[in-house]
Amino acid sequence: MASNLRVQARLGQRTLLLTTTAAVPLTGWTVHALALHRRLAAAKKDPLTGLLRRDAYTARARQVLRRHGDDTVVVLVDQDHFKDVNDSLTHAAGDTVLRATADRLTAWAGQGSAVGRLGGDEFAAVLHLPRGRREVRLAQLVRMLRIPVVLEDGQAVDVAASVGAAALDVIGTRDLSVAQRAADAALYDGKHSGRAVLATRKHATAPSINGRRARRPGTAVWGRAA
Repeated sequence: MASNLRVQARLGQRTLLLTTTAAVPLTGWTVHALALHRRLAAAKKDPLTGLLRRDAYTARARQVLRRHGDDTVVVLVDQDHFKDVNDSLTHAAGDTVLRATADRLTAWAGQGSAVGRLGGDEFAAVLHLPRGRREVRLAQLVRMLRIPVVLEDGQAVDVAASVGAAALDVIGTRDLSVAQRAADAALYDGKHSGRAVLATRKHATAPSINGRRARRPGTAVWGRAA
């Protein structure tokens, strides 16, 4: 009986030793996996604004499009006179303006949307926005982007941004690339006007002039003039 107990005790100690030894590499792999996950998540986001980078934004945008179909709207935002901010108030001030724009666009687009920084002072959002709410919501975005940005030293900087939007049911396609081109063409129709421009079907095929879309007649504009 005593012999059996000693054998069981030794077996229990070996089991504990094996379990503990196996747990060490498992814990190491867990820490490694978490670190890798954080690095991958960071790689998907713009370090300055926290918004999705282009590839991650595109993947997320297509998910939104599949979920909401023709009620999806693609919105492009381009900061107005951003170079002047950098030149006159330093790049740190410019960074503050970019972060403010990113925060405002994210708040405006809401949960379930895709919001990304495409590069420089260009941003994009893809969201569910039914036809009856577009006019009010786009005008709201223009107003939000015109609110002065307060810098760390307390100085208020006047800002504005040009906004172009493409509603899939209006332009007649669910192709994200085409919708973004249409939104870009609409944006340049209203560049520096202080108004949001909603693309028509013609914007999706508008010719380019020196990299800028040619202006098309009959566009709808919402917001306040600058």
